[in-house]
Amino acid sequence: RRICSGRVTTRSAHMCARRVALVTGSNKGIGLAVVRALCKQFDGDVFLTARDVGRGQAAVEGLKGEGLSPLFHQLDITDPASVRTARDFFKAQYGGVDVLINNAGIAFKVADTTPFGTQAEVTLRTNFFATRDMCNEFLPIIKPEGRLVNVSSVMGSIALGRCSPDLQARFRSDDITEEELVGLMERFVKDAKEGAHLQRGWPDTAYGVSKTGLTTLTRIHARKLTAERSGDAILCNACCPGWVRTDMAGPNATKSPDEGAVTPVYLALLPPGAKEPHGQYVSEKKVQPW
Repeated sequence: RRICSGRVTTRSAHMCARRVALVTGSNKGIGLAVVRALCKQFDGDVFLTARDVGRGQAAVEGLKGEGLSPLFHQLDITDPASVRTARDFFKAQYGGVDVLINNAGIAFKVADTTPFGTQAEVTLRTNFFATRDMCNEFLPIIKPEGRLVNVSSVMGSIALGRCSPDLQARFRSDDITEEELVGLMERFVKDAKEGAHLQRGWPDTAYGVSKTGLTTLTRIHARKLTAERSGDAILCNACCPGWVRTDMAGPNATKSPDEGAVTPVYLALLPPGAKEPHGQYVSEKKVQPW
C-alpha cells in the first residue's frame, strides 16, 4: 500500500505530489456537471463519488464516453465509516486533497406530506450535520493552496431573512462558534418536531435553514483556517449554483446542470496566490451580502 509518510517509493512520492479533486454526491445533477468541468479544467485526478457504487460507476462510464477520465470512490456522507474510509484513502494515496466540493444534499418536494418535524430532521442530517462531518474529517488533510467549496443555496439567504432578528444576528455574527451553530441547528429540529418553530423565530423551510447553517458553517471554517493555517493560503467558500434543472429542482428551472456548475468550479479553481474570496457566499461568481 502506497503511503505519503515515512519511507516512500518513487511511485508513491509521485502520487502524493499529484493533485486531486473530490466532489460529493456527484453521480448526477450539479455534482456530475462539476466533475465534468473539473475533468476538463483541473490539473490532476478528479473523483466522482456516490453512495451507490453501481450508480457512481455508471456515471463514470458516461463521462468516459465523453472522452473524460474521472475516477470513482464510494462515499456516503451520512455514514461516518464511509467518510473516514475516504479520508484515509486520499491521505494515503495523495497526501490529502487539493479541492473538496461538498455538493451532496437532499430536499423534500413542496407537495411532500411528510410531517415537517421529520423533514427538518432528515434534511439537516444530510445538508448540515453530514456535511459538517465531511469538513471536520477532511479540513485537516486539505493541502496548502487547497480549495473548499460548499454548495449552499439562495434559499439559505431567504431563510436567514425570515428568521427572528436575534437568530439573524447570530447567523451573521463574526464570533459565532461551530458549537453554537450546531446548537442552533439542533434547536431548529427540536422546535420543528414540537410544531413550534414559527413562534420560536424560525422560517417554514427545512431546506432553507439547512443551507443557512451550511453558509454560516463555511464562514466559521474560513475563520478557523485563517487563524490556524494562515500560511497555507487555503480558500473556503459557500456558493449558490442557481436554479438548476435537476431531480431536486425539477424540469422548469432556468439553468442546465453545466451552467449550475460554473460558480462552484470557479471557486474550486481560484488561482494560486489568490487571497479572496474567502469565507464568503458567492453567486454568479460574485460575492453576495450575508
